[in-house]
Amino acid sequence: MSNRYPGYDVLAKRHTPSWNEQTRRVIDKRLAISGEPRFFTAQEYALVGAICARIVPQPSDRAPIPVAALLDEKLVLNALDGYRDARLPPLREAWRRGLRALDEAAREAHGVGFTRLDAAEQDALLKRAEEGKLEGPAWEGMPSKLFFEKRLLRDIVLAYYAHPTSWSEIGWGGPASPRGYVRMGFNRRDPWEAAEAHGDDDAKALRENRRVG
Repeated sequence: MSNRYPGYDVLAKRHTPSWNEQTRRVIDKRLAISGEPRFFTAQEYALVGAICARIVPQPSDRAPIPVAALLDEKLVLNALDGYRDARLPPLREAWRRGLRALDEAAREAHGVGFTRLDAAEQDALLKRAEEGKLEGPAWEGMPSKLFFEKRLLRDIVLAYYAHPTSWSEIGWGGPASPRGYVRMGFNRRDPWEAAEAHGDDDAKALRENRRVG
């Protein structure tokens, strides 16, 4: 993965006006999340880890974001979205049922559980879930397409981008309280935000193209 923001580390903002004490407490708590599951069983946790590796593959040149652990924390807290498609069971039940059904689909197709499949086989099975082609008693009426879109994809991606490591990768300064963001226009950034490598040249080229168009 190319580094668009070389040398940028969002955690360097810890003692700047960008973050207040409440922000620091929230981020410290997130960074301290244990790698030991509290909601998932050990088997479910391994399965979630394998799925996360396919949904949000991570570079090998840095410590991985503990996506499965962040997701486990969400389920321990039963942190709901505030809304739910009526075809989905509640958050915790949706995850338990979906994982059970996905693992069962792997066994039916390949004779082994999901974690023992190779990457291509895992991707193919997830693709079938995304397309709504996984069916059977284990799903208990929950559409696999809906589970993929509303739980697997949503919860895993949100967990990934809740972590400061991902913020550094995309050049985001994190919650800016009390300083706040001021320059909100397209291709504008505050002086204390990360500068993208060659970003100024790219922005200039974009402006030139707009004038020509």
